[in-house]
Amino acid sequence: MRKQITVKSCSQSNEPKVDASWIGWFVGLMGNEFVCRVPINFIKDKFNLSGLEYSKETLDVVLEPLFDRSVGRVFGHEEKLYGMIHARYIMSARGVEDMRLKYLMGDFGSCPKFYCKGQKALPVGLSDKWGQSTVKIYCPSCKDVFRPKYRPKLDGAMFGTSFPHLFFMELPMLRPEPPVEKYVPRLHGFRLHESAFMPLDSRDSSRESSPESIESSSPSSFPD
Repeated sequence: MRKQITVKSCSQSNEPKVDASWIGWFVGLMGNEFVCRVPINFIKDKFNLSGLEYSKETLDVVLEPLFDRSVGRVFGHEEKLYGMIHARYIMSARGVEDMRLKYLMGDFGSCPKFYCKGQKALPVGLSDKWGQSTVKIYCPSCKDVFRPKYRPKLDGAMFGTSFPHLFFMELPMLRPEPPVEKYVPRLHGFRLHESAFMPLDSRDSSRESSPESIESSSPSSFPD
């Protein structure tokens, strides 16, 4: 009697697993490319939740493995809770590694300055408090911050004010050199003096306070 052998079809074995969790839904939303996936074990660790205000219902939705995507946000606080946990996660060793991969793939965009020559950027918040401002990008070459090109509506607190600097302290080999060239304003080939960029009022006040102007404005002394 021959044994019956069950063979799985190639299409069935190669089918990608669908992530039906709340985290998978949130990370996959258009405009959330800056966000990385926080491991469930990290979220369940009470130490990582210390100091955060949240309800059990909100946490349960964030940890929901089979989230009904047609419902969307159930309580409305899931994004904030996940965002504040995310800010802590990306400061951990594993989180820095996850963000390193996204940085190398250019997920965070690049510096818009011409002389930075497309230097890859990192996300940064201008405040560690929720609701203060949206996320910005930090250029490690010119060390300036800019609005992202596609302007995601993610809260800046999801990344915090310290992340880019910790990132390069942990991975100094990725820190780029500052721009070699710098734009120099010129007029007919001549470099403009710094006073040319001062407001008119400032120029007038600086002239009045200069020694030459004080000497010229004082009354002349004539011998008797």
